[in-house]
Amino acid sequence: MSKRINKLNIIYLLLACCFLLRTLCFAEEQLTVGVAANFMLPFHEIAARYEKEFKVRINATFTSTGNLYAQIKNGAPYDLLLTADEATPRRLLEEGLAAEPFIYARGKAVLWTANRQICASQDWQKALKMPEIKKISIAKPETAPYGAASVTALRAVGMEDLVKDRLVFAQDVAQSFQYAHTESVDAAFCALSSALSEEGKKGCYFEVDQAPLIVQAGCVIKGSKSKGVAEDFAGFVCSPTSQAIIHKYGYQ
Repeated sequence: MSKRINKLNIIYLLLACCFLLRTLCFAEEQLTVGVAANFMLPFHEIAARYEKEFKVRINATFTSTGNLYAQIKNGAPYDLLLTADEATPRRLLEEGLAAEPFIYARGKAVLWTANRQICASQDWQKALKMPEIKKISIAKPETAPYGAASVTALRAVGMEDLVKDRLVFAQDVAQSFQYAHTESVDAAFCALSSALSEEGKKGCYFEVDQAPLIVQAGCVIKGSKSKGVAEDFAGFVCSPTSQAIIHKYGYQ
């Protein structure tokens, strides 16, 4: 009787081990991604497709590129970064914190407004001279590449001094758009992707030709505990399927 009980205990133990191994094998993998704020909308679509197809849970943080860099330097546990410039991933590579960067999108800065009177203007420069524009939001140029590109455009046409007292600085380019969308300001320098969103279609935008094209690069973080998944997702972001989504939001 005792031997029979021992055999049953061993069988139960083996079954429990098999169940545990099966659970571990089929446990949902997770990926933590730091994403430049301008890329929020296309990222949500891309991540949803990847999660559905590969059963990976993607946790994303959206903020300015400068903040992402600071977080990595402070030990934030990101597996992958998708920034709004080339310089940040390259810098992380040189510091031994990231793998070789890859380019995933090229974006544009625009001037957006919900004010129909301002929408009647011929271009962004004339719009900024209208009395209806008393406050203009812009992402902090020190940490946000879209903010820096917008400042470059203002300087190129000699309008920086004209608008400097009307500027309201946002933490990132997505927040800059939200300020204008909620009419906390009269107009916003933001990403074209925001202007093409459902919220953006409720207003109008002016192309800012003098703003440089923003080359956006990403990188896998060397300390990642999910390096293989991070590399696979990076490839998925650059795939034709994802690029079609990216182009839909105005990126090149």
